[in-house]
Amino acid sequence: MDKNQPRINVNGKVGPIDAAQIPRYAGAATYARLPRLDQVEHADVAVVGVPFDTGVSYRPGARFGGNHIREASRLLRPYNPAQDTSPFENLQVADAGDLAVNPFNINEAIETIQAGALDLTEGGTKLVTLGGDHTIALPLLRAAAERAGEPVAMLHFDAHLDTWDTYFGAEYTHGTPFRRAVEEGILDTEAISHVGTRGPLYGKKDLEDDKRFGFGIVTSSDVFRQGVDEVVAKLRDRIGNRPLYISVDIDVLDPAHAPGTGTPEAGGITSRELLEILRGMRGMNLVGADVVEVAPAYDHADITAVAASHVAYDLITLMGLSA
Repeated sequence: MDKNQPRINVNGKVGPIDAAQIPRYAGAATYARLPRLDQVEHADVAVVGVPFDTGVSYRPGARFGGNHIREASRLLRPYNPAQDTSPFENLQVADAGDLAVNPFNINEAIETIQAGALDLTEGGTKLVTLGGDHTIALPLLRAAAERAGEPVAMLHFDAHLDTWDTYFGAEYTHGTPFRRAVEEGILDTEAISHVGTRGPLYGKKDLEDDKRFGFGIVTSSDVFRQGVDEVVAKLRDRIGNRPLYISVDIDVLDPAHAPGTGTPEAGGITSRELLEILRGMRGMNLVGADVVEVAPAYDHADITAVAASHVAYDLITLMGLSA
């Protein structure tokens, strides 16, 4: 194989470009310098970008998040010591590029994302999606539930609830996807939780509505006071063996750890806490995941993108360790 091409792992899967042959700062910026989807016969996991941020309510720019994460992922290495595994040897992982979505029509974009997700997951491939704003979670959840054949459990890492009814009369925004998902019956309401929420709300009704939808809430203060292990135990007990979707809005992290996002809130969890909670989901039935709301224009020294690239790496690792 040409040294510019992805290397072959010991088990025959096509893995990342060898950094001993091609420096990490050179070559095409696929996620973790993995092969493109068209370079492999079949992918167990596809990493796909959705460059869409028409649903944002404050700072735009998340449409550029996917490629920003890809650039920051160049430094990722093939062995994950935290889980004692090599995810790219356990799984054939490939970069599927970006879905081309209409930036001027949210309804059409949602339909395109759902269709693209269903196309990419045909044949058993799982998706890790790089956003994009959080609007994209709704069509991704629709596709995940269709593939699972049942409503899915969900862990939603976010500073915000994202269960508003409408915003300026719009039903589909980055603040409404999970209310719509509950209404559509694609979430298992006995196994859905927010993690890392914090900050001011428009009123107490936001929390009352959220509780009525079935969400459990682990605030960022709960993570701080209870600790990662207790939080993980509670989440695992709530999820059980259900098919699980994980959605990570990078603003779940404190702005010190993720300045490059559209709606930052003070008092967030650390990147270490987020990664450790994710690692605590080892053995769960993870069927899909996304990392959203990375806005490069506000990212200093790639702090946010580095965190997001590691989050995606641990999500891929979990898919290789799923039930």
